Amino acid sequence: MDTIAGYGSSSDSEPEPTVSYGAIASFKNKMRILNSTPVVAERDEIKPYDFIAADAKVVVYNPTVEQMYAPQLGPSNPFKTQQAAAQKNMFCGFVEQTGVSEFQFDAQRKTFHTQGYAEDPTAYAQTVGTRFVGEVEKAAENEGRTVFEDDKEKPKKRKREHFGDPSDPEGYKGPWAEYTDEVKSSGPSEEQRATLDEWAARKEPKANAKPDENEKSILHIEDTHDYQGRSFLVAPKDIEVNLYNTEPPEKCFLPKKLLHTWDAHNKGVSKVILFPKTGHLMLSCGMDSKIKLWELYGKRRCIRTYAGHAKAVRDIVFSNDGSKFLSASYDRMIKLWDTETGACLSRFTTKKIPYCVQFHPDDDKQHCFVSGMADKKIVGWDINTGEITQEYDRHLGAVNTITFIERNISFVSTSDDKSLRVWDWDIPVDRKHIADPSMHAIPSVSLSMSGKWLACQSMDNKITIFATQKLRLNRKKVFKGHMVAGYACQCNFSPDNSYLISGDADGRCFIWDWKTTKVYKRFKAHEGVCIGAVWLPHETSKVVTCGWDGKIKLWD
Repeated sequence: MDTIAGYGSSSDSEPEPTVSYGAIASFKNKMRILNSTPVVAERDEIKPYDFIAADAKVVVYNPTVEQMYAPQLGPSNPFKTQQAAAQKNMFCGFVEQTGVSEFQFDAQRKTFHTQGYAEDPTAYAQTVGTRFVGEVEKAAENEGRTVFEDDKEKPKKRKREHFGDPSDPEGYKGPWAEYTDEVKSSGPSEEQRATLDEWAARKEPKANAKPDENEKSILHIEDTHDYQGRSFLVAPKDIEVNLYNTEPPEKCFLPKKLLHTWDAHNKGVSKVILFPKTGHLMLSCGMDSKIKLWELYGKRRCIRTYAGHAKAVRDIVFSNDGSKFLSASYDRMIKLWDTETGACLSRFTTKKIPYCVQFHPDDDKQHCFVSGMADKKIVGWDINTGEITQEYDRHLGAVNTITFIERNISFVSTSDDKSLRVWDWDIPVDRKHIADPSMHAIPSVSLSMSGKWLACQSMDNKITIFATQKLRLNRKKVFKGHMVAGYACQCNFSPDNSYLISGDADGRCFIWDWKTTKVYKRFKAHEGVCIGAVWLPHETSKVVTCGWDGKIKLWD
């Protein structure tokens, strides 16, 4: 074998080494073998795959979980909503195949609909550790329980005393044995009794309550009495019309022109009524919580203003002689006033809103009146004692009207329950009930001068007629053409019963012929709702209308 003779640094004392050509060739061959080993790159020089294409379906290497579920990088489309930009593999979302039993699926679905959370079955959720989707805080509060897992402890069964010996008839208790923790109490405790007494005292109806500081009356005229000492309540005799005549006019005619306008109230007028029998005075109530007395003949002045209610006045009614009148207001009070002096004589309340009031028409029962309330009751009062004498509680809605019929033996009431009920006086059970699916609520009822007919303003824009004798519906008498849906517009008869008059929601006044039920005249009476229309009892063609524009008008 060839060898290298010398190999090292040169020296003067040492001879130069000699190398053979065979040794050099062998060395080069060995070095070629060493250089054939593959070159391995450093670990730091290898660039890792930081991302995977979002639309890639095949990966040629094994990515980590973090790389698989990393958020998508790159510019976002500003015109896509969050729902449209969500990752999807089908039209309605992202579907991932997994194995779930039918019971587990139903349990999670019902839990999500009732509790707002459900377990997340995806592999990503199991890897990252977020177990629930939806209301995660509620899931943590309920410890992830489903609707089928009851978190309440079952109540312990109450223990009974020993049944006793069946052979002992006196000592045997059997299944009637008392519970060991049973507490016997024959009534409320002293504290509970005091609370109940206080509540009953608040709920108890009150009459002749303390006078209100705001109760006052203003007289607007100086000559309250004439030269003979007669007050303004006495009908005048120095006019063309005989106001003391008990017979109505033979023939009535249609009004054609406006005679007078009163700027009655600051807000809308709720109702107008005429003085009993003579009709020479007019009483009006308004939404400004005031009641005013007006002259219809002579100077047509405002005689007196009655102020004492805190809210709008809904209904007013005169006594038979006109010396007193009742007012019902939304402040839940019914007040009795002296017409001449303006003094408030009595106050009545049941803590509910009164919708209507009515004196008993008999002269010997003028101390009695009834009121229809918002709590479905009709309450009878005695003015002398200030106590409730009777309650008629059969309606299913607020009572709107009360009308006496049949020589004042009975009365008819209408309600928001779309029914009519006939009551005998002082008997709290209705003897007749009229209700039909085709009927609507009746907010206003008027009795004809003859006392034979009831005109009922229906909420379906009709006026229906009932005979008072047996309270039967007269299907041939239906008056249409006006618009009153949603408004309690008053309707009234002419003195000779030949015409029927009513206002409507558009401020018009309608006059129908009684025999043919045709509209004989319609005219614009008010800017707002024409809520009331009354025919003067001794006049052939004079009509009074009132509206929500705060005005009262006299037509002839």
